[in-house]
Amino acid sequence: MKKIFLPIFIALIIPLTYSCSGTRFGNYTLNERDAADAIRELLQIGAKSGLSSGAFSKETMMSAVFPEGMRKVLNTMQQLGITSEVDRFTTTLGTAAEKTAERSVPIFLNGISNMKFNDAVRIIKNGGTSATDYLRSSVGSDLRKAITPVMQEALAEYKLNEQWENISKPVRAATGNRVNIDLPTLMAGLVSEKMFQKIEEKEKEVRTNANARTTTLLQKVFSRNWN
Repeated sequence: MKKIFLPIFIALIIPLTYSCSGTRFGNYTLNERDAADAIRELLQIGAKSGLSSGAFSKETMMSAVFPEGMRKVLNTMQQLGITSEVDRFTTTLGTAAEKTAERSVPIFLNGISNMKFNDAVRIIKNGGTSATDYLRSSVGSDLRKAITPVMQEALAEYKLNEQWENISKPVRAATGNRVNIDLPTLMAGLVSEKMFQKIEEKEKEVRTNANARTTTLLQKVFSRNWN
């Protein structure tokens, strides 16, 4: 009798144990509201996670302010003997960008909270960085515009506008004012892009790493493949 009972007991207990642990939300069905709330939650976590100290290095600033097509102008500036001035400017600009990123977190959080969805379930199913991509396309331009005044305040705080005016003179002379050298707009675009990159990293982590799903909602929505 015991020999017969034991296999039956094991056959019954294994599925039960699995449903309680490996599939904690085994009876859960993904719905549009939960999908939208989970997307907002993971995007907010990404926005609040902060940028690394190296996000706005001197090299990054140089690339942002002096794109590839302006390298000849930059070489001319070096020949004029103002390399140290450019170095000092880009270093301080990086600090201003860090401050702007910190102050822009509430702007991102507000934009994420107000996001409207056409099909949140589809975004969940698409995987990858679909949620961040949707954020970019739906409110990205508004976020960049909202960050611009914050960037302007940081530039004024570090007295970078005057420095930029002096440094950009050779650029304007060489390009005939055909190049976009609107510093607040350029830098607001850079800061927002760095923020988006950080959010992308967090989205990938939440989708692929169970330890990153720190709330019940994230666990319910992102612990399964819904395709």
